Amino acid sequence: MMIELEIQGLSERREGLLVEVGRLVLAGGFSLQRQRLVQDNHGILLTMVVQGPSRKQRALEAALDACERFISVKMFPFVEGEARAHFAASREPMEPVRVAPPVARRPAAEAPAAEKTPVAAPVPAPAPAMADRTGMAGVVAAPVALTDAAALPTSTPTPTPTPAVVEEPMFEFILPTPRAPAAPPVVAAPFVQLVPLPADEAAVGRALHELPSEYPRIVPRLLALAQAVADGARESSLTLAGQRTGAWLFEREYALDVGQDLRAAIEHIGAPALRALVEVDQQDDQLRIHASPLCTEGHSGCAFFSGFLEGLLGPAIAPGSLSIFPVCCRSYGADACVLAISD
Repeated sequence: MMIELEIQGLSERREGLLVEVGRLVLAGGFSLQRQRLVQDNHGILLTMVVQGPSRKQRALEAALDACERFISVKMFPFVEGEARAHFAASREPMEPVRVAPPVARRPAAEAPAAEKTPVAAPVPAPAPAMADRTGMAGVVAAPVALTDAAALPTSTPTPTPTPAVVEEPMFEFILPTPRAPAAPPVVAAPFVQLVPLPADEAAVGRALHELPSEYPRIVPRLLALAQAVADGARESSLTLAGQRTGAWLFEREYALDVGQDLRAAIEHIGAPALRALVEVDQQDDQLRIHASPLCTEGHSGCAFFSGFLEGLLGPAIAPGSLSIFPVCCRSYGADACVLAISD
């Protein structure tokens, strides 16, 4: 059942608070509906409405209680249209701090202009006295000049601009990250145990019909044989094809090499004959086949090589018995196919 919850929390700082709490909510299986941050005298008041399954409510409460960003946190059922006061809110709402504009200073009064004061000009040197007609000596005096005193300069102060009051936003919203659609479940193919069937001798005969003229270029024929027969007869048919090919090759090239021990037969007959078909390394009584073209993912073709060595080496070590065991195959993830040979 889906429910809606109201989360109320008190925190010391607001940086990254919505992001961290939003991650906890989304990780708990809830989605964000609305949220709000308010600066209070006690700290940062967070209010968040979330929606999610009721079975995950306790897990969400535990995650919020463990969040170090909260001084205190509570959770309530959300009712649409019902206003719920924050449990940590101050009784009186906090008013934004306003800066009073500075008082403009009155410009200084201009200094009164200096009164005009008659200033006596310097008296030049006396001129030689001249006698008038009466015989009296006269002195010529320079005129008196009046000089105005300069007025004092005045300066007007520049008024200081009033800083703007920045009010903190009341709401911040975080859009929930949409969840990626769940990938469809992968249905594993059921394991089917194949019922072993006898070799399809007719198909083997058709595949080896041109053996004398096509050998050693017989890999395409063998691949066609593996696809032509039933799945249960694939391994037995490849074994039969290998036995017939190995016996035919022994009669053609190694008929005189009889009575050898197993190690010598592998070194002088088995490994050289296989190298005409694939890349082979010998390690004691084991043959390592690299990049077998008959071994594809989930389908091993080592049965042909086992039958080939059986038909080729069996007559060479007679009257001894021969046992060939496939140790690993590249069709099942191995680096190479390994055949262990023993008598």
